[in-house]
Amino acid sequence: MNLLPFYLSISAFMFIMGVIGVLTRRNAIIVFMSIELMLNSANLTFVTFSSYLGNITGQLFVFFVMAVAAAEAAVGLAIIIAIFRNKSTMNVDQINILKW
Repeated sequence: MNLLPFYLSISAFMFIMGVIGVLTRRNAIIVFMSIELMLNSANLTFVTFSSYLGNITGQLFVFFVMAVAAAEAAVGLAIIIAIFRNKSTMNVDQINILKW
């Protein structure tokens, strides 16, 4: 049984939900989680095509994406905590530290 369209539609749904979360939410943590959701949908697509084509290359890309996501989580959360300590807000609209 060919499950390729099923997994690709789940991946597309996850990616769309991530994009909607980035575009509509103003909380920095929610935006951060939406970006992680988009990375996970890309991972699902890589694994799906890797399994469908019988090639391990897509699964190797998943390991690289997971490593980048882990580094992004560590650095991103540290930046968010530092901004929260200085500005006392998590709202992206109210954080304007790069403006003159």
